[in-house]
Amino acid sequence: MKTAVGVLVSLILIGVVSVIVVLHRNPGAITLPVLGPECTVGADGEVALDSTQMANAATIAAVGVRRDMPERAVVVALATALQESKLENLDGGDRDSVGLFQQRPSKGWGTVKQIKDPRYSAGKFYSALKKVKGWEKMRVTDAAQRVQRSAYPNAYQKWADESQVLASALLGKATGAVACRVSGDPTLRGTAAAAALLAGLKLDWGKKLGSASEQAAGLTLPVSNTSSGWRYAHWLVSHASGTGLERVRFGNLEWHAPDGKWQQVTTPGGQDNGRVVAEVFA
Repeated sequence: MKTAVGVLVSLILIGVVSVIVVLHRNPGAITLPVLGPECTVGADGEVALDSTQMANAATIAAVGVRRDMPERAVVVALATALQESKLENLDGGDRDSVGLFQQRPSKGWGTVKQIKDPRYSAGKFYSALKKVKGWEKMRVTDAAQRVQRSAYPNAYQKWADESQVLASALLGKATGAVACRVSGDPTLRGTAAAAALLAGLKLDWGKKLGSASEQAAGLTLPVSNTSSGWRYAHWLVSHASGTGLERVRFGNLEWHAPDGKWQQVTTPGGQDNGRVVAEVFA
């Protein structure tokens, strides 16, 4: 009897181990449920991020534009943040490192409170990168390393392709490239949501934002060209989670929060080529 039980237990354990090995070697065999909002970015490649990562990536890109940094700088900054924090605004890290770029107060990057502000930390990174002679012609990992001085100087390169996809989309070089699905009841609605969105836009874009106007139903952002229009449209979608944003419209496309996709505008006269329109939940 004991022998039979032992054999049965062994077979069960073997079966469990076999399942684990199959799932590990073939991760596409099953699809696990996705918890919370999910964002995908498609621009000559595809990147999947959660809502927090997406918002931080959009802020890093916006700060780069605000500082008149070229696309290559944004790629380097995003690759650095992906390696250092996976685009999460971390409370700690190696020694006294904190934030998106794991900058250290003891090394003169600023106070913990300052570094924990994504706009501040991104700005400090761009300032340091700008001082590196010839960074524009360096590999992504070499440029990042000259700023970060990491113990793993080649680690940033593995994020170069993903960072290029993100930069292309967030700098407005791709159409309808950032898609985030937001579910659940928004914590902000109406005028409160519109005011919060406008405040975030001003913090990230500064004077580059231009004459955005706020209404009870949302925001209107006049744009001078297609590229700037998609910059703002993608920024808005990237920050959709928790902001009460329901819909974004630009050109002949619109994004809707519950669906999370960009689709053709079907409302007669609904196309907007000279402005980005953001609508919040009432």
